[in-house]
Amino acid sequence: MDYKKAGVDIEAGYKSVELMKEYVKETLRPEVLGGLGGFSGAFSLKKIKEMDDPVLLSGTDGCGTKVKLAFIMDKHDTIGIDAVAMCVNDIACAGGEPLFFLDYIACGKNYPEKIATIVKGVAEGCKQSDAALIGGETAEHPDLMPVDEYDLAGFAVGVVDRKDLITGENIKPGDTLIGIASSGVHSNGFSLVRKVFPMTKESLDTYYDELGKTLGEALITPTRIYVKALKSVKNAGVTIKGCSHITGGGFYENIPRMLPDNVCAVVDKGSYEVPAIFKLLAKTGDIEEQMMYNTYNMGVGMVLAVDLADADKTIDAINAAGDKAWKLGTVEAGEKGVKIQ
Repeated sequence: MDYKKAGVDIEAGYKSVELMKEYVKETLRPEVLGGLGGFSGAFSLKKIKEMDDPVLLSGTDGCGTKVKLAFIMDKHDTIGIDAVAMCVNDIACAGGEPLFFLDYIACGKNYPEKIATIVKGVAEGCKQSDAALIGGETAEHPDLMPVDEYDLAGFAVGVVDRKDLITGENIKPGDTLIGIASSGVHSNGFSLVRKVFPMTKESLDTYYDELGKTLGEALITPTRIYVKALKSVKNAGVTIKGCSHITGGGFYENIPRMLPDNVCAVVDKGSYEVPAIFKLLAKTGDIEEQMMYNTYNMGVGMVLAVDLADADKTIDAINAAGDKAWKLGTVEAGEKGVKIQ
């Protein structure tokens, strides 16, 4: 008896590491110390010392049951972007700059080429957010997971000068809500998606005219990363008063997280066109509108609160960064919460 016969292939692990190195190297920042393969990732804090009062930020998350689509479609090169996005977007929400990311892949069997493809996606997410991929772990779990399945999670660390921390405490009635477009369903609500649509290759390969693509292509589209968009707003001289990353819990759970007491976010649902994937989901699943807004991003991946005078400048800065933004609503006096009308 040996470890390989017990279900863990050490040689496959070595090969995975070698295959993923080329992708990891593309993400490295000047602050990364040492090479790949150490027991820990080293990151210099010398640059951070230039800040008046540096505050470390962190975020950790996974892709949820969206990985099930990757299994069925045998498409593994974008799910890593989702893992990074779910972490770095939360850091950006606080006004921070992501510094580095580490991933964790648990699999039933280590197929080196598949693992390297997953990490390729992770590296792409890191490049999109200017974060270094400084480490990770691939754990083979025989008998605990099916051989063709895996789970992916990770965490990111970022930094912000305390004076630039976005807290929401200064949001007041009359402020403007800015919406930034999502790329689709992102990485939340897939347990409901899987109840509405059969998770079969035939179902996911079905082409829908209203989507302009197959169902699988629409659903597996990776989560949009908003780090550069928010940085563009900051560089434009705009103070972002509040920021909400619209993830699980949709509008009703996430927008209030940025609000102080005694103000209400009023969202004008007619201010933009809800993407076709959400309309198809609601129609096929007979899902009530309130439940849709309480589960999904509905085409809005991030919501900012800014002074009315800064609204147009904010939209221009976001659009210049390659994202799409618009005036989503306003802030009014009232009980803390969200009104969608």
